[in-house]
Amino acid sequence: MARILYLHQHFSTPEGAAGTRSHALARALAQRGHAVTLACGQWQGAVTGLAGPFRHGARQGRVAGFEVVEFAIPCGNAQGLPARTLAFLRYAARAARLAGRPGWDLVIASSTPLSVALPALWARRRRGTPFLFEIRDPWPELPAALGLRAPLLLPAMERLARAACQGASAVIALTPGMGETALARGTPPDRLHIIGQGCDLDLFGPQIAPWRPDVAGSQEMLAVYAGAHGRANGLGFLIEVASHLQAAGERRVRLLLVGEGSEKPVLMRQAAQQDLANLSFLDPLPKRELAGLLAGSQVGLLCLAPIPAFAEWTAPNKLMDYLAAGRPILSNVPGEAARLLAAGRCGETLSSPAECAAALTRLAAEPARREAMGLAARRLAERQHDRRLLAARFVAAVEGALAGRA
Repeated sequence: MARILYLHQHFSTPEGAAGTRSHALARALAQRGHAVTLACGQWQGAVTGLAGPFRHGARQGRVAGFEVVEFAIPCGNAQGLPARTLAFLRYAARAARLAGRPGWDLVIASSTPLSVALPALWARRRRGTPFLFEIRDPWPELPAALGLRAPLLLPAMERLARAACQGASAVIALTPGMGETALARGTPPDRLHIIGQGCDLDLFGPQIAPWRPDVAGSQEMLAVYAGAHGRANGLGFLIEVASHLQAAGERRVRLLLVGEGSEKPVLMRQAAQQDLANLSFLDPLPKRELAGLLAGSQVGLLCLAPIPAFAEWTAPNKLMDYLAAGRPILSNVPGEAARLLAAGRCGETLSSPAECAAALTRLAAEPARREAMGLAARRLAERQHDRRLLAARFVAAVEGALAGRA
């Protein structure tokens, strides 16, 4: 049995509205017999499972077989860049104090944010503790692609990413494209593992009782986007889709945008200004409630801003949720996601709002085809993206890093 410190600032259980990958992986490590402590902050929409008071800026308790340390450091997409940056650095400082203590056999540093690599590198320098570096989003590539212009910050982030990739005993990347960034920074090929997001087949699927919001008519085909409403998500695309549908007199389709983010007020104003009767918004939902909503919907929508870097460097949680729920998917994301949908015959990739509106109209008119695509999505989730199988590969990578230390 090893003592493992798992650092993920944005941790959440399925009771929250945030991603649950680290919850599943920490639980798998604990079930394997390892003593796992997961340290996190307070991510917007996340639920850590802890309810006691904070003392000296932290609280601790047991969740799903492992220890959780939650720092009182709020963070979320609705914050501006300076506030988020401060939250990232505050978390890194608190996590470094924890990681620098004696007794840890391995530190797992899960990025984003990239600053999570700082406590892992500190623990290696101070105690010789090996670490595993997980790349969920490649930084600084994505911030730069989104237009961040910081002459001092971007080079510093590059040096930190290079140090993490070269110093880690193992590197896990969510996509092959992310893996290429690790190799380019000096990760030895034998230390690199590609382990995707994975589908939670117990939380999502045909076994879940469906529900629909009051705004959705019983005869409407409900197409759901569930995720962040930030600049990177490019949800103006879906506003245009709704506009095309309404202009064409298509009354069988309703778009539902579920989530929160800095762009949501702008999107709601645009929808109101265009008087889009076929577009609705919901606040973020806990994963268990989202599972019921997807069970009661007919189509999943995947949307990102038209930034070339997103094609191979993103691994959206929502894509895996739609697959697990058995829903056909309409997407505007090229690259890795487009290849997955084409190979699984469970979705379409559209390059323009007009094409997406036409695809929705076709699906509304062809329920049998819609059903076939949904079944194909669930089969793909079961055969290739079952999170339990991916968790076993993650555990193997962790134990390989531990064996390398021995």
